[in-house]
Amino acid sequence: MVYKVLIVDDSKLARMAIAKALSALYPDWTRLEASDADGALEVVKRTAVDITLLDFNMPHRDGLSLVADLRKLHPTMPVAVISANHQDEIVSRTQSLGAVFLPKPLTEKVLAEFLTSADRQLKVSRS
Repeated sequence: MVYKVLIVDDSKLARMAIAKALSALYPDWTRLEASDADGALEVVKRTAVDITLLDFNMPHRDGLSLVADLRKLHPTMPVAVISANHQDEIVSRTQSLGAVFLPKPLTEKVLAEFLTSADRQLKVSRS
């Protein structure tokens, strides 16, 4: 199945690194990008996004605030929060919002594990 994946990070370099790993794993999946939470919400409102990968630390609003907004719009969408901030509180808050925490630097192996799980989840929810 082909999915649309939204990559949200204020760092263009980080978005490029995630996009490169995603392309290596699933070259036929569509990649969408946003540089902040507000831009991400605009993308999600106008496009049917299947999976979101987002940074925790962003200007104006953090990634957990974005996850909460995404949950209101798409309660079951697979979402991963990517951060170098591995504090228990951040990981716990991420999980309480129904998202998955992925540590930075993001490896292709860790991304592959999340995307495999997301693919399974989407197939179950669509059957």
